[in-house]
Order: sequence, then structure tokens, then C-alpha cells
Amino acid sequence: MLPPTLVLCCLVSMILLHWLLPLTRVLPVPFNWLGLVPLVLGVILNLAADRAFKIAGTNVKTFDEPDTLITHGLFRYSRNPMYLGFVLILAGAWMLLGSASPFLGVVVFLLVSNGYYIPFEEHMLAKKFGGQFEAYASKTRRWI
Repeated sequence: MLPPTLVLCCLVSMILLHWLLPLTRVLPVPFNWLGLVPLVLGVILNLAADRAFKIAGTNVKTFDEPDTLITHGLFRYSRNPMYLGFVLILAGAWMLLGSASPFLGVVVFLLVSNGYYIPFEEHMLAKKFGGQFEAYASKTRRWI
């Protein structure tokens, strides 16, 4: 499953949890609208990172071999701005929903990304770019 598909599954699950098992209200109206901030920021991060991939002429798919090591722009601050963007989108959606149980979707995406997607990609990058990736990874954080 590609990360955007997991994000979509998490969003649908979050909405279902909110409707079926909200537990308790964490952010009442109008404070839940603050969720627009991380949601919009996450979309912007994803669009900017995707643009960097397109400009570099490299693929963006998680399981395809990387063509180019991007270390500039957003990638200067985070090795994974797209995953960070996805987490912000999910966190924003959770805040907008306002109930406790949808937070599970954020946690699931974080665990899968940090435990599976990112290590898989980093292994491929290390294999392809060797010392260049190691130098980049040593000075750039995984998330922020």
C-alpha cells in the first residue's frame, strides 16, 4: 500500500471512529477549526516536496528505486517532508473532527511511516547513494 492510500484509509477510519465511537470531545467548536492550520500546512508541504521531485526528474513512489538524492529546499530541513505533511494533514483532520478516537488514525500512520516506509526508503537510498546519503542523513533529521 502506498503512503497516500494509507492516508486515505486513515482519514476514512478517523471519520468512522468520530461517528461511531467518538469517546469524548477534545476540541469543541470553534477551537476545532484550528485544525485547518496543520491541514493546510501539510498540503503545502506535500505539494512543495512533490514539486521538488518533479523538478529533479525523480520518482516519488515509495517502492521504486530512487533516481536522485534531493537535499535542497524542504529536504534541507527534513528527510521526509512528504510524510511530515501527511501527518500534519491527519492531525489537522483529527482536530477538525474534535473527538478523541480519530487520533488513532494519526498514530497508525506515524507508526507505519516511521517503522516501515521510511526505513525501507532509507535503505534504498543508502544502497544507491552510499556515503552521499549517509552524510545527508547525519546532518538532516528524519522528521524535523
